[in-house]
Amino acid sequence: MISLLFLWISVESADLSSLLERVRTTICLHPQATPDLCDKYRPWKIATMAESKTAAVAATALLTRAGSPRHVQFEPRQILFAQGSSGKTLFYITRGRGKLVISSSSGKQATITLFTTGDFVGEESLAGGYSKRMATATATTRCTALEIERDAMIRLLQMDHDCSDLFLERLLARSMRLQASLVDQRFNSSAKRLARTLLLMAEAGEPSGGAILIPEISQTALAQRIGATRSRVSDLMKRFRELGFLKDSGGIRVHKSLINVLLHDEDYK
Repeated sequence: MISLLFLWISVESADLSSLLERVRTTICLHPQATPDLCDKYRPWKIATMAESKTAAVAATALLTRAGSPRHVQFEPRQILFAQGSSGKTLFYITRGRGKLVISSSSGKQATITLFTTGDFVGEESLAGGYSKRMATATATTRCTALEIERDAMIRLLQMDHDCSDLFLERLLARSMRLQASLVDQRFNSSAKRLARTLLLMAEAGEPSGGAILIPEISQTALAQRIGATRSRVSDLMKRFRELGFLKDSGGIRVHKSLINVLLHDEDYK
């Protein structure tokens, strides 16, 4: 497991100390992490938005080699692309957050993953021909992105090893997050699933006095994300606030002590 975690975080770490901190964070957020393992890799800290911005600036410099990618902006709730549309471009998120939602023929919707600064979105466009979009990508905060033409990206991946390494790293990171989410859904309680989701959202939040302001998200969206009812999420959020893990001050602020929910098997009723 450790070797895969190093691979996940190496693209975002410029020196050894930063790398070790990212290892500690990633290990403790893993659904199968044990208290002993997390204690071994303390002190623990949440990555800040500044770190993500630094990585995104370096990646943007690489991706500008793909011809002339367009710099685009999206407001909250604005759609980057819709399910079923033709995939002629992909996006690299330089700032902001969003979600991928899939809709069934009966009209039901499900959020399959979240994306944030440093993620590629719409990479299915690189498949043979112009494939159809499998989901709808929507901004949940104000987003800026590079929109890259499919053919230009393919040429860049073939010719530039730095860019192909970056692309592979980000796809592996996405794959690992999805696998961790599946394990989370299968083995963890709703309290641990909610805590893990809030901590992951805090990675791209804004630090303030030991607590981190996470992007705005409704309890309904959180319930869909963790596979629970809205009332259960409401009860857990109330309990987390009572314990000092969360506070309301211009939005939801997550304290790093929330990781205790992942480390201990308690019944949060």
